Amino acid sequence: MTGVGGGVLVAGIGNLFLGDDGFGPEVVRHITSSGGLPPRVRVTDYGIRGMHLAYDLLAGYDALVLVDACPGDGRPGELTVLEIGPDDLGSGEFDAHGMNPVAVLANLGQLGGTLPLTYLVGCTPAGVEEGIGLSAPVAAAVPGAADAVRTLVGRLVPAEPVETRRP
Repeated sequence: MTGVGGGVLVAGIGNLFLGDDGFGPEVVRHITSSGGLPPRVRVTDYGIRGMHLAYDLLAGYDALVLVDACPGDGRPGELTVLEIGPDDLGSGEFDAHGMNPVAVLANLGQLGGTLPLTYLVGCTPAGVEEGIGLSAPVAAAVPGAADAVRTLVGRLVPAEPVETRRP
């Protein structure tokens, strides 16, 4: 995305030194290596840099797509797509040196920003213990998560007008 304001921010969240917690950054790497997203989409690996994400959101994006490991009742590698609104956040203590996406989004107003239309593409992890690399089921879910992000982006970013030429 060029310029400030508008567009969609796709944010990979997670710590690649904690096994499946590195899911978000891995999906972002997959997306950026395969390309094909519209110019009004910015794809960034935030890792555990919550303050960086918070300040980038102050640019006024129309939508945010978070990609993260998301513990739940599902089996490892299971994908979930959720829409997140202000009522889903509650509150959380913002840590400038860590990444708690709920706290980052809940405290965005204190920084002068507003929560854009927000989605989570989450994956149930097999484990988040120390170690580099995704488990087999979570690694297998990466292409599907990238496709889910592309589907969301396709709904969120209007098609670019086609230039017509007259003879």
